[in-house]
Amino acid sequence: MITIIGSGRVGSTIASQLVAESVDDLLLVDIIDGLPQGEGLDLTHMAAHYGSDVEVTGSNDYRDMTGSNLVIVPAGLARKPGMTRLDLLQKNTEIITKISEKIKEYAQKAIVMMITNPLDAMTYVALKTTGFPNNRVFGMGGMLDLARFTSLIAGSLGVSYESVQSMVIGQHGEAMLPLPRFSSVGGIPLLDMIGEGEANELVEKTRKVAAQVIEMKGATFYAPAKSVADMVQSIVRDKKTVIPVSAYLNGEYGVRDLCIGVPVVLGNNGVERVIELKLNEQEQTQFMKGATALKSALGQIGLHK
Repeated sequence: MITIIGSGRVGSTIASQLVAESVDDLLLVDIIDGLPQGEGLDLTHMAAHYGSDVEVTGSNDYRDMTGSNLVIVPAGLARKPGMTRLDLLQKNTEIITKISEKIKEYAQKAIVMMITNPLDAMTYVALKTTGFPNNRVFGMGGMLDLARFTSLIAGSLGVSYESVQSMVIGQHGEAMLPLPRFSSVGGIPLLDMIGEGEANELVEKTRKVAAQVIEMKGATFYAPAKSVADMVQSIVRDKKTVIPVSAYLNGEYGVRDLCIGVPVVLGNNGVERVIELKLNEQEQTQFMKGATALKSALGQIGLHK
């Protein structure tokens, strides 16, 4: 069984994607009375259309997630006008700490996938609060950034999305690190097809595009939901796909005791291996910029020196 904690737009869209793909039975948990139950009924009717023989239920009781193999956490506050990033960090730390305590109590053997922003920091909070092994707590972020980078590359070159393989690592935010040097089109290195200037433009657009979506419609949920579904498939089917996630580092990339976006092998045991890319000096500097920002943010909530 897969549990999704948070039945708002992101959580419900994730659930609808998983129903469409017939991955596993789903439990939706939310503190709002009636909301997860209603979503469960609606999704059950959707499952009937698809012929997807999965059971979808809703609950306001965390105890119902007992026995879950995977817990996905999109719960939390979205940034609102007048709210600083620190405000969001502090408020969501309180929420994720409480949720993580419930996961630790009722789903001790589960893999935990964090969606809540600020993503890397909340992944670290969940990891430290649950006390679970490092491989079983990670965050979705890089997969979403990768999809955005892929769409921009394909649009720029006028090719199919399927032809593009891209890579994005680092902080899920303004300091993310799209990597043209590790991206390709039909097996051809991207930098053999475009100039350095154009590559830099695509990198900057990737960093800014999420803010554009949020400014226009208030939140992103379709692309995140598909990113989560792809990650879930890799875990449930033990596909061992190489996917960028927010994973705990213990010396890789020169970073210790932080969760940040890096490529990993994702399978039935969660993060089965961290893949360490050979970054050049410029790439390493940008990666460390994100790591330093994360350390500072965690220090402000008393979780890092």
